[in-house]
Order: sequence, then structure tokens, then C-alpha cells
Amino acid sequence: MQEKILKGKKNGMFMLVLTIALYLIGTIVFIVGAIALEGGIDFIPKAYAPIPMAVGGLWLCVGWIPFLGLKVLKPQEALVLTLFGKYIGTLKEDGFYFVNPFCVSVNPASKTKLNQSGDVNNGAGTSALKITADGQIHVNATNLNKISLKIMTLNNSRQKINDCLGNPIEIGIAVMWRVVDTAKAVFNVDNFKEYLSLQCDSALRNIVRIYPYDVAQGVDTTGDGVADEGSLRGSSEVVAGRIKNEIQQRVDDAGIEIIEARITYLAYAPEIAAVMLQRQQASAIIDARKMIVDGAVGMVEMALEKLSEKEIVNLDEERKAAMVSNLLVVLCGNRDAQPIVNSGSLY
Repeated sequence: MQEKILKGKKNGMFMLVLTIALYLIGTIVFIVGAIALEGGIDFIPKAYAPIPMAVGGLWLCVGWIPFLGLKVLKPQEALVLTLFGKYIGTLKEDGFYFVNPFCVSVNPASKTKLNQSGDVNNGAGTSALKITADGQIHVNATNLNKISLKIMTLNNSRQKINDCLGNPIEIGIAVMWRVVDTAKAVFNVDNFKEYLSLQCDSALRNIVRIYPYDVAQGVDTTGDGVADEGSLRGSSEVVAGRIKNEIQQRVDDAGIEIIEARITYLAYAPEIAAVMLQRQQASAIIDARKMIVDGAVGMVEMALEKLSEKEIVNLDEERKAAMVSNLLVVLCGNRDAQPIVNSGSLY
């Protein structure tokens, strides 16, 4: 379905004034015919009085129909029109329009409200024209079934997905999107908002299953056959870009453009969160211990070299081993050492 933009229809104000004028003329003609029927007007024979009454009464009955063709659009709104089931075009520019009164605006997603911003107030249950009690006529700017062309943000609910290692994680994304082809959005899919939401879920699952939560050895996330360091936590920008491209491929037929996709929430699932936290703590403790041991060995080596250079004390191999052991215990211990002073001979 190819989108067709309707132009040259911005004559709503002229048609509004013309229709009101004709309505007033029809009312006057009906009143004149009624007066002539009573014999109150000489230039209209009584026998011909029913004719202006019939014309005026007929217009009073059907004269409201042109009001149905009045359409008001605000910036970044569109209206898809059909005439007896045939697509005739789309109104996209803001302004006051007059179209065929029998045209019907179509938007299957008009009543669909997702967890997002930017939905158009479609004014369900309102008419294009409203006449107040004091006789004033107001054109309703919230006609039925308008389509928003604004950039909208879809916050899909968090999903529980297994990463490439089988660990269950919870992840949520925010997708910035907008409608660029109204004909495709209305006619190619049943409900373009629900379609977008479902495709976001599916694309998210496909991409997340490729990556581990944290960097893991022997995992290929790019598909080139070489293990890399890609992960959901460390490569969020890359993952978001792949999610955006995956969604875009799926919604092209719905006339939707994906502007950006961002990960808004990422965590282990509650059933394994405590275990994974212990694993991370253990890994951090091991790394810290390695650093402490490396520093302790260097300090012991420096102490022995200084003692030897300055000939402060001569130690045999057994005493050196005992000194190294004591220093390592002091430097690598979790608690402060309690020294024991030896007041006797070293040997």
C-alpha cells in the first residue's frame, strides 16, 4: 500500500461559512413558504407555497451533512481517509480541511494505549461539529482516528530471558519510534502499536540470547567464529544498536521508523541473583588477594635486599625463610598482627 498525500483541501473555513449561509437561506425559504401557505405573501401564490417549504425543509434535513467533511489537524497529526472502503489519501499538514463528507477516517490503533508517551487524544465519541446551547458553532479539533506523527517512546515491560550461558536475567528497553508511512501503518498490519510492541519483545529475545550477562571465555557474540569480550553489561551500546536494527527490519512493513533503542533495566533474575552476587564477591576477593600477595612478595624482596646491602644482619637460609614466612603472614593477613618481642639471642 503506497501512501498518497492529499493537498489542496485547505478550504474548510470557506465551506463552513458557505454551509452555514445555505442553512440560513434554507431556513428563510422554509419560513417564507409557510407564510405563503397561510396567504400572507402576495407575490407567491398559495398553490405554489409548498414548493419553497419542501426545498427549505429538505435542506434543513440534509444540510448538516457537509459539516461532516470538516477536518482540523494540528501539527504532527495525520488522518487516513477511505471512501466506501477505498483508500483515497492521507491528510498530513496542519490546517482546516474540507473533504468528501462520506469519507471515513481509519486508525485501528486509535483506542490502543501502550506504556508510552505521545498518544493522540482521538476524542472518541465526539463529532466534527458541535453546536452549543447559545447557538455558537465549534469545529472539534479532535476528530476520530487521528494518527500521531510525533516521536514516541515505548517502554515495554521487563522480560525474563536466558542469556547465552543459560542464566535467567531481567531486561527492559525503551524504544523511540514514529510513524512515517500512514498507509502501511493502517492497512498492512492489524494494529501497528500492538505489532510494534510484539516485535520489540521478539527482537529483544533474539539479541539477548547471543550475549552473556558478564564477560565469559569462549563466547562469540559477533558471529565471526572468534571469541570476544562482548556482554550485556559491558557492551550495552552495541547491544542496543543491534536491538534497534533488529526491530527496524521487523517493522518496515508497518511504516514505522525506529529512532533509538536503549536498555533501561538489566539484572539477574531473583532466583539466581544471590548466587551470582556471591560469585562476583568471590571473584573480587580473589583479585584483591592476588594484588595483596604481589605487593607482599615485592615488599619482602625489597626488605631482604636492603638488609643485605647495608649488612645490618647476616641471615642464613633458614632464618631468611622464617623471616619471609612471618612477613607474608603480617602483610597478607586480614587482621592486624600481634607481634611477639624476642629479648634473647636471634639464634
